[in-house]
Amino acid sequence: MDFIIISICFGILFVICMIVMTIGITMTRHINTLEKNISHMHDVIIKMQNTLKNKSATNAVAEHAEMIYQDLLQNLIPILATLDIMPRNTSEHPLWRTLGGMLDEYAKNPFVMEKLRRAIKLDANVRRNVSNYMSRAEKLLDNLNATEPDGILATTFLNGLLGQSLTFFTQAYQLATMDENAK
Repeated sequence: MDFIIISICFGILFVICMIVMTIGITMTRHINTLEKNISHMHDVIIKMQNTLKNKSATNAVAEHAEMIYQDLLQNLIPILATLDIMPRNTSEHPLWRTLGGMLDEYAKNPFVMEKLRRAIKLDANVRRNVSNYMSRAEKLLDNLNATEPDGILATTFLNGLLGQSLTFFTQAYQLATMDENAK
């Protein structure tokens, strides 16, 4: 009889252990699933925050685009006056007309690069305006790269008149400063 009672107790104990283990395994699975879900939700929230920040920053650039364009244009006008270049006669924004006129003239007459090099070398105001323009245009491109995840707008600006003008000014500026360093 004692053997039967002991066997039944061991059986009941075994069943209880199995139930506890099954519950423990099930709870562990549920906890792991819950951890994965929480981690996924956290990642989604971070992505949403980054998207909202990027959109906010892009909107800020768009809202301030006219101020940025005017700032760039203020540095370009004295340069074009020194080079005796007129803006394009189109309905574009004055910044794009000015850049287009300068790059059109350079395409027709590569001597424009030499004129700009000399002006940078000899005229501190032209040098300052070229330096300011390059700095501000690069900041605009950096800002666009940082705020726009797919980079379409930044690439458009870089491949367009802004990027071409940066290349043009950088070359002339480097040539002018190489002349000074050679002395």
